[in-house]
Amino acid sequence: MTVSALPILYSFRRCPYAMRARHALLVTGQQVEIREVVLRDKPPQLHEASQKATVPVLVLPDGSVIDESIDIIDWALEQADPEGWRPTDPASVAETDALVTRNDGPFKHHLDRYKYSERGSAVSLSHRAEAEEILAPLDARLQGQDHLLGGSRTRVDVALLPFVRQFANADRRWFDAMPWTGLQRWLRDYTDSAAFARVMVKLPRWTAGDAPRFFPEAPS
Repeated sequence: MTVSALPILYSFRRCPYAMRARHALLVTGQQVEIREVVLRDKPPQLHEASQKATVPVLVLPDGSVIDESIDIIDWALEQADPEGWRPTDPASVAETDALVTRNDGPFKHHLDRYKYSERGSAVSLSHRAEAEEILAPLDARLQGQDHLLGGSRTRVDVALLPFVRQFANADRRWFDAMPWTGLQRWLRDYTDSAAFARVMVKLPRWTAGDAPRFFPEAPS
């Protein structure tokens, strides 16, 4: 495994897991060498780094590997937490863990089957309805506050936002017509932000021997 002076991040631009990891790296100022991969033709270096070979994978300078996106977020926050993303009180920690577990488990299950089933089919609509049951309480939270735990963005917002974005984009007209004004505003604030633009910067596919590319890049 290649050892680098900087952490190496294997990423895929549109993957929601990779998106939330990149957002954490950006906000905490943790620069990495970024390697954009093509999921249908993953480089052997990714397989070497992690048997799972799913993005994101972060290879630290000492050769240790973090291959879960939530763990990458937490690693970044251990280095720096300039926006106060990590809740400290036990109730907020428990809320965060519960929301992330529900997002990464049941919601992701229904999201995939809604998104990848034939649009308008009974299967797609059934899974959309199940996902609605998970999103409605998030909207209720956001009716009276800007973010899921209150007035400022925290770890849980960034953990969930890429997945809600993916759900919304599966049928944007339908999503925008739903009475989810809190959820829609929360998502819009995220996708309209300068940070999101930097997180979603387009990069060419990485191949061995390429000159290193770095993330985050300095803002223009």
